[in-house]
Amino acid sequence: MFIFLQKWWLLPWRDKLLLIEATLWLMVAAVAIAVLPFRHIGRLASLQFSRQTPHQQARLRERRRIRWAITACAPQLPWRAVCFQQGLAAQFMLRRRGILSVLYYGAAPDTRRGLSAHVWVRDGDADVVGCEIASRFATLTTFPQQGGVGPQPKSLTDALNQNAN
Repeated sequence: MFIFLQKWWLLPWRDKLLLIEATLWLMVAAVAIAVLPFRHIGRLASLQFSRQTPHQQARLRERRRIRWAITACAPQLPWRAVCFQQGLAAQFMLRRRGILSVLYYGAAPDTRRGLSAHVWVRDGDADVVGCEIASRFATLTTFPQQGGVGPQPKSLTDALNQNAN
């Protein structure tokens, strides 16, 4: 934490503001995951903002900056901000900027726990957060819904059952 604070003072204001935004969205995501039913989280992750989609260079720059901010902030927080919180926060930040990213929710067998879940975010073919291990997981659903994935589940149990069929 001390090293993070030392680096903080050296950052330009633009980066500091982005880190503050990432922290706030990580907090919103953590609260939403803790108190809202799965279907409501899916609706939030699917919200479209009326902002114009940025050109390709701006999109690339924003994706990289958001990935940096989320991965820099998450380990420093006093609460657990794992893939679900990070993915939801990244999704909110990207969509707020007019980038129509997709949040993926997947699961895979786990020898220790029986089943592991994972969340990752992509913008088209570009990885944003959580994609490093995404290939290990079967996609249960996406937010917003993408072709080839069944109807939006109302609960995690529905998502698991939907994928089993």
